Amino acid sequence: MAEPQDRWSGRVGFILATIASAVGLGSIWKFPYEVGANGGGAFLLFYVLGLALVVAPLMLAEMAIGRRGQADAALSMSTLAAGSGASRRWGIVGGLGVVTSSLILSYYSVIGGWAIAYAVEAAADGLATGGAAAAQARFDSFLGSMTRPLGYHTLFMSIVALIVARGIAGGIEVAVKLLMPVMVVLIVVLCIYSLIVGDATAAVRFLFVPDFDRLSPRLALEALGLGFFSIGVGYATLMTYTAYADRRIDLRQAALVTLVGDTAISLLSGLAVFPLVFANKLDPSSGPGLVFVTLPIAFADMGFGRVAAIAFFTCLATAAVASAISMLELPVAFLCRRFGWSRPVATVFAAVACWVVGLATVLSFGPWSGWRPLAAFGVFAHAGLFDLIDGLASNVLLPAAGLGISLFAGWILPWRALGEELGLGATPARGLAFLMRHVVPILIVLAALEPALHAL
Repeated sequence: MAEPQDRWSGRVGFILATIASAVGLGSIWKFPYEVGANGGGAFLLFYVLGLALVVAPLMLAEMAIGRRGQADAALSMSTLAAGSGASRRWGIVGGLGVVTSSLILSYYSVIGGWAIAYAVEAAADGLATGGAAAAQARFDSFLGSMTRPLGYHTLFMSIVALIVARGIAGGIEVAVKLLMPVMVVLIVVLCIYSLIVGDATAAVRFLFVPDFDRLSPRLALEALGLGFFSIGVGYATLMTYTAYADRRIDLRQAALVTLVGDTAISLLSGLAVFPLVFANKLDPSSGPGLVFVTLPIAFADMGFGRVAAIAFFTCLATAAVASAISMLELPVAFLCRRFGWSRPVATVFAAVACWVVGLATVLSFGPWSGWRPLAAFGVFAHAGLFDLIDGLASNVLLPAAGLGISLFAGWILPWRALGEELGLGATPARGLAFLMRHVVPILIVLAALEPALHAL
């Protein structure tokens, strides 16, 4: 349970922390290339629908459980289950969120390290010139060097651990109050720059004019999956954060501001990326390389491109740190409660464990890049080690944790409890419980099965 002195100092700190947990690589790195790979506006339409039907209800449920349980995710769920006459084993769902966040943090730290590296090296050495071949060669050289990715992975994890070790009000809250304004200013400036020097008309049309010929169930499920990754529901992060929140804070308002804030930043990142992509006749569907290979080509060919590149990768790194803080807080809160460790000791242990697991990702882009551990199984024939880790975390563990939270909120936690914690009347509370019982679980299962069905 959170100690009285280890709480958010007020509403602003709590809301900024929840936005920071949602905004991260998912919003600035993954959102643009997923939208690009899936045709723009049609995909965005389903993304917004997914936020309304699944992500928002699940956010409210996590917040209600966290406020009512007043502890880490595992203890909150086991305590509330026992209070409702159910098995304490429901705490396993909260524990699954801890495992999921730790696994995702392991490779999140590696990719966050890439962002720091690109910002530092753009400032020190400039940008690669010579087009796509030069940009790809620079990226491959960076990944293959091993020492640089490993060093930046270590730096990233150390920054996150230092913040978390200082506690809620003195560490996390102070950090997000600094990082979030910096990130917002950078993304707005980059958006304005991109719209001025790039092809704004093509970018706006691509993002906001749906191509209804591309509408399909598969597209809808992929958009829903991106919402899961981007907002971070299912980690139990919001459950943990809300346990530290004052009861006077309006959780519905916090959830709404978080959703709107994350979506706004995702759209701004798209408007910062796609005008440059279209102006330089680059491929908007170039996948994960869109940020680290495609964009540097655009930056290298335009005025103030070096400054813009430094700002963009600084923004990306800032968002990654802000979000990674919440991922590390989950295992730290669990270790402090379960073993009675001090926060600094728990932070060091959790950070080192995530760093060690992250070595697999570093190696999978370096010496192990050609290794296909499960090549004997046809569906995994082309999956490298990183692909398997990401698939396990994003397509299995995260939906499983989200499904567990949904079922718990719908079937175990009384609807009156949801209403009390969220300030809802009887009808809205019953409506939320209905969504958590029937609608949200079905959509989570469908979204989780989509990659497997698509591969068959």
